[in-house]
Amino acid sequence: MSPTDPPTPPPLGLIVVGIGVAVIVLGLVIWSGALNWFGRLPGDIRYESGSTRVYFPLASMLLVSVVLSVIAALIRRWF
Repeated sequence: MSPTDPPTPPPLGLIVVGIGVAVIVLGLVIWSGALNWFGRLPGDIRYESGSTRVYFPLASMLLVSVVLSVIAALIRRWF
């Protein structure tokens, strides 16, 4: 390989296995109840009146957005 050749991408199988492991770990965390606070953060808007219920998880979705942005930045940096 010469220095001008583009870097080779990681093997697709490794990426698929990594995503599978991440999904399994996330499923186990959710199943264990470790995230039962999620959706009840201060900043999540909840309105109940009679038979009407409105729920807007503003703080929870902001947290998800920040976490996914950090993960995407780390993946871009490593690959």
